[in-house]
Amino acid sequence: MRSRRDVIRCPLRLLMHLRKENLPQTINIDHACTHNLKDVTVQIPLRQQVVIAGVSGSGKSSLAMGVLYAEGSRRYLEGLSAFTRRKLHQMERADAEKIEFLPPALALRQRPPLLGRRSTVGTITEIYNLLRLMFSRLGTHQCPNGHRVPPSLTAILNEACVCPECSASFPLPSAEAFSFNSALGACPVCGGLGERAEVDPALVIADANKTIRQGAVASWRAAGRGYTVRLVAQLGVRIDVPWRELSDKEREIVLHGKQTKRPLTFHNRETGEEYPITFTYDNAVEAVRQLLAGDRNQTRYARMKKFLSVRRCDHCHGIRLRPEALLTRLCGLSIAEAAALTIDELKNFTDDLSNYLEASLQPVAKKLAEEMRREIAPILELEIGYLTLDRSGATLSTGERQRLELLNMSKSHSTGILYVLDEPSVGLHPANVAGLQRVMRRMVTNGNSLVVVDHNLEIIRGADYMIEMGPQAGEQGGQVVAEGTPNQVAHMPDSLTGNYLSGRRVVHGRKRRSIKRNQSFVEISVHDLHNLHDVTARFPLNRMTAVTGVSGAGKTAMVQGALVPAIRAHLNKTDLPISVSHLAGATEIRRILIVDAAPIGRNARSTPATYTGIFDLIRALYAKAAAEAGKKWAAGYFSFNVKGGRCPVCEGRGEMALDMQYLPEQRVCCPHCGGTRYEQETLTVKIHGKSIADVLAMNIDEAAAFFANVPELAEPLRLLQSVGLGYLRLGESTPGLSGGEAQRMKLAGELQKHHPGTLYVLDEPSTGLHPQNIETLLGVLDRLMAEDSTVILIDHDPDLIANCDYVVDLGPGGGPFGGKIVAEGTPEQVAKNSQSLTGRYLMNRIRTGSK
Repeated sequence: MRSRRDVIRCPLRLLMHLRKENLPQTINIDHACTHNLKDVTVQIPLRQQVVIAGVSGSGKSSLAMGVLYAEGSRRYLEGLSAFTRRKLHQMERADAEKIEFLPPALALRQRPPLLGRRSTVGTITEIYNLLRLMFSRLGTHQCPNGHRVPPSLTAILNEACVCPECSASFPLPSAEAFSFNSALGACPVCGGLGERAEVDPALVIADANKTIRQGAVASWRAAGRGYTVRLVAQLGVRIDVPWRELSDKEREIVLHGKQTKRPLTFHNRETGEEYPITFTYDNAVEAVRQLLAGDRNQTRYARMKKFLSVRRCDHCHGIRLRPEALLTRLCGLSIAEAAALTIDELKNFTDDLSNYLEASLQPVAKKLAEEMRREIAPILELEIGYLTLDRSGATLSTGERQRLELLNMSKSHSTGILYVLDEPSVGLHPANVAGLQRVMRRMVTNGNSLVVVDHNLEIIRGADYMIEMGPQAGEQGGQVVAEGTPNQVAHMPDSLTGNYLSGRRVVHGRKRRSIKRNQSFVEISVHDLHNLHDVTARFPLNRMTAVTGVSGAGKTAMVQGALVPAIRAHLNKTDLPISVSHLAGATEIRRILIVDAAPIGRNARSTPATYTGIFDLIRALYAKAAAEAGKKWAAGYFSFNVKGGRCPVCEGRGEMALDMQYLPEQRVCCPHCGGTRYEQETLTVKIHGKSIADVLAMNIDEAAAFFANVPELAEPLRLLQSVGLGYLRLGESTPGLSGGEAQRMKLAGELQKHHPGTLYVLDEPSTGLHPQNIETLLGVLDRLMAEDSTVILIDHDPDLIANCDYVVDLGPGGGPFGGKIVAEGTPEQVAKNSQSLTGRYLMNRIRTGSK
């Protein structure tokens, strides 16, 4: 071992030694109060992997994203020019007294942004760029006269090919010639999208039972052409007869009628004058085409998208490229065929590359192959090698998008960065967690700091340090309740997460129901869908079934892609989807509902009170109180979404955007209403001393006590409490809720109704849930099943799966190596099946639970 004296003798080593000794070891946060954080003071180790745990709503994301990431990225941007800061981001200071030694921060969010139509796995990972270069430099091209021209070093150095048969000279195809995002390589018909969106006449009719005057032709209204109703009447179409009763000739005029000019008379209300204006009649289909033919306005496209049917491009057959790009071959494949390989198969393609090339090209091939292997290695480590390069980014699951984003972070080989990862284990089978942990550990080894928000016990155990927030959620959370190494916290009896880490407590959310001998099943046979080929699956009715398997095994294809559309076709009495060959046992299903973790509402105007309908009842109570005070204010007067009693300055938002010129825009409390959203006069109407703004500031627990004597309000509030959402405020923004919170709010709405025979389908319900929250979720689902309903969930969490009545395990691998039913039966039966990878983890869970 080197002594301190040995270090001092070498100037460079001395400098490095001093720098290491002087480096700060922790991020110091003093008195943070962001969201529900209660004056939190904590030290977070630098250059280590730190996990923040706690129940849903305890303040984990507030600390990780609201303080560490928000302030870390803001401080980084402060060093850029004012113009760039405005262009790149708009962020406020974290609500903390002092934050020291905070590195620049990057974040991996729980819900990565949806990818555009031009994105593929190949473009996201940038592997397709390397593949294009391979085909350009090492491929066998075709001369203008149709002869094959093998690759040569000479062609690569002068950038021109000479045909050995006809001596024709032509330029070496550039890498851009193989890109569908370049004019050189993109299909000229679809522009490189591989698909074409066309107006579907069947979709422009909103309701066949409505008349044209009532709005049967939805496209005219959406295109802002309400006047067309009067025009079409002049063409002999009856506008006061239901669409289904119109003649074929009348429907033809509406859908495909010729463009014609017609005068309409308009009346000026102010002057009493009448005057004619000539308008052009555009049929229902043409109205959509014309609106989309102009500039590429995204808002306009989103509004008209519902009238479009997307089909594969007839010219390129979905390949996205010009036909000329497919003439080049490498290892016997075109670039489209190479892009259709899985990344696992692409590795073999790369390994075989040198076998197809002459000696002079071996150095070039070796360099490109080494680069390709470096790019592929972390993808295989994250267990997503089943993806193909041509897979559209829009079809990727949340977990797949997260891992690809993490991949790009880890590939940067940066140092001194704070990475904040929010639920990186989303969509991961327990068998895939080890690969994720290796990638995260490598990021730390490079000199970075990782703060990970996660509930996965293996992720927590693999961390260097952990911080537990709590003790509960909302107002009862926001405090650091335990911190230390995972092993230290596991031995703390007062730590909720520690109890699960140590095995002192396991998830028991319901009493399982047995599978009887005469059990009724819904059975589906999938003929051909993604990686499912002639597969038959059975799901017991009035039971809870978990569909399991590694990423890409075919779970979503089976449930969302086949079963759900087939059940809907059965309920609507229409033909089964083409991919489904057989459906039986569905007669007891009367309704189907997908309950996902998608955000609720589109903007801050959506709140728990408005989403659940509670606010309508509250406003009615305040309207009644206003009437008793002699004020003629209807219930709408107390809405912050329409004109009336809301604040006219902020229009009921409670805050305003402050333009800072070249500095980031700031959100400030409305100076007129003080953030209450209402005019002062509106707030004079009170119930038991509370204004409507006071009620919106209450959390659900407080509101339940306040309205205990109002039955129509007490019951829905009680149900929200029963799903563990009592800490949410009635007036907070719903788009900001976590995935687990959004899912439970949707389920609470179901508990208010009575829908016997419902099939509930949940995709990854354990996302964002602490083991204690999973217990609550299981209890809610069990109550829903009391109505002779059925629950099918797709998930990876062993605790959740072990509490289900039945398991259908797909695999054995992902992509082309999956698509088969490996095991099915009770959790114990699947656990005993040696072929089931899921079964191995279930066995460990069952053993732990039986202790």
